[in-house]
Amino acid sequence: METAVKHWTTVSLIQWSAEYLREKGFDNSRLEAERLLAHVLGFSRIQLYLQHDRPLNAEELSRFKLLFRKRLEHCPLQYLIGETEFMSLPMTVSPAVLIPRPETEVLVERARQLCQSEWGDGDPPRVLDIGTGSGAIAVALAHYQPQIHLTAIDQSAAALEVARQNAARHHLEDRIEFILQDMTSPWPASCLNSFDLVLSNPPYISEREFPELAEEIRRYEPRSALVAQQDGLEHYCLFARLLPALLRPRGIALLEIGADMAAAQLCFSASPFKEIVVLQDLAGKDRVLELRIGER
Repeated sequence: METAVKHWTTVSLIQWSAEYLREKGFDNSRLEAERLLAHVLGFSRIQLYLQHDRPLNAEELSRFKLLFRKRLEHCPLQYLIGETEFMSLPMTVSPAVLIPRPETEVLVERARQLCQSEWGDGDPPRVLDIGTGSGAIAVALAHYQPQIHLTAIDQSAAALEVARQNAARHHLEDRIEFILQDMTSPWPASCLNSFDLVLSNPPYISEREFPELAEEIRRYEPRSALVAQQDGLEHYCLFARLLPALLRPRGIALLEIGADMAAAQLCFSASPFKEIVVLQDLAGKDRVLELRIGER
């Protein structure tokens, strides 16, 4: 007697996979199951339920199983479906780039405020995004501040390709210039003392902290975008030397920091940094350093 073959519909597969993920300790298991299946079928999540009794064919089921196994191995959902959301905008991501976090939205929101309060009545500011990665910061700021143009740099050609895809996705190719550039290499003369606003979410996880990160971060996200030497302060020390050469007089820098990184402020204690403010995220944790060159 032959064993009956299981026929999966959209809703039965969601129910089974969500329960399995939940049993394995995954948070938001039903949402993850829905997003995986929606990606495989090319559906929205609403369409999954509008076609709840739709049977999956063998090819669709095979693709879902492949992604599902990878998720069970803690590969981030965002890499599996190829995108995430940042500042309410869809962003393409790949293992070449760090997955944008909601905490970084604090930096972009402050940049928007400064564009309006500091330069709203005059020429738009020249803005530089250092270590752009997926381009999320530059793309979101350009989207919400249509008067500005940005320069975005990264040392990774693969990351810049993802960033260019995101700029094209949101029709911003003409407003963001992408440059392959290492922070420690000589900068083009066109960049020196040229920017009103510098933004960055640099690596700030220490070697000591790295083994304590969640498995899906530690195993899958690019280590170079996470880990910094000098107990996580390496890039802030570099910025202390670099920012005076990049910023115009009375220029401003916004740098993301970790929640327990008060020591990062000490890197900027010497002149010409005349004002240092720590901004907090929605959880009340220190998240962004705001630095000003010279007096207001």
